[in-house]
Amino acid sequence: MDHALWGQPPPRCHALGVGELSVQISNLTFDEIEIGDTTTYSRLITNQEVEAFAAISGDHNPLHLDPDYAATTSFGECIAHGMLTGALISAAIAMQLPGPGSVYLSQQIQFRAPVFLGDTLTVTLAVTDKHAKRPWITLKCEVENQEGQSVARGEAQVAAPTKRETVTIVPPPAIQLLEEASLAAD
Repeated sequence: MDHALWGQPPPRCHALGVGELSVQISNLTFDEIEIGDTTTYSRLITNQEVEAFAAISGDHNPLHLDPDYAATTSFGECIAHGMLTGALISAAIAMQLPGPGSVYLSQQIQFRAPVFLGDTLTVTLAVTDKHAKRPWITLKCEVENQEGQSVARGEAQVAAPTKRETVTIVPPPAIQLLEEASLAAD
């Protein structure tokens, strides 16, 4: 795709700068994965995550972004986007089980409770099936808040890597939201 036609710079990899920390992680291959393997991944959900997700996804529903509007709803306050919770499942797959080189094929997900700003979500993945014809696995996906309440659950199909590799995780670029940028300029 010619990104210049869309008014965007071409994609580029982020090179490590002086003083930036990197982390190395390894994947699990299809042959190494066993039914019953599990992993967990946790993340605090803040206003910054919700605003960044809205900016990236284009979902500007006031239920997520406008405290005055959200106060008039049955939730009484802003809640996170459901698919932000889904994105955490994707992160657990990409970073932990199976890890780098995995391909997220499909996801069935049921949202069971709202996620409020300040909630800490924990994703638990469990391998429930390995498919013999292809290097695909099925993962049971559970997401709970800090109170142990289920906020989402479902099942994912993932193509597991067939080659073991260790990769360097490059920190993402800093994100500054427009409102913060305008305040910093003042």
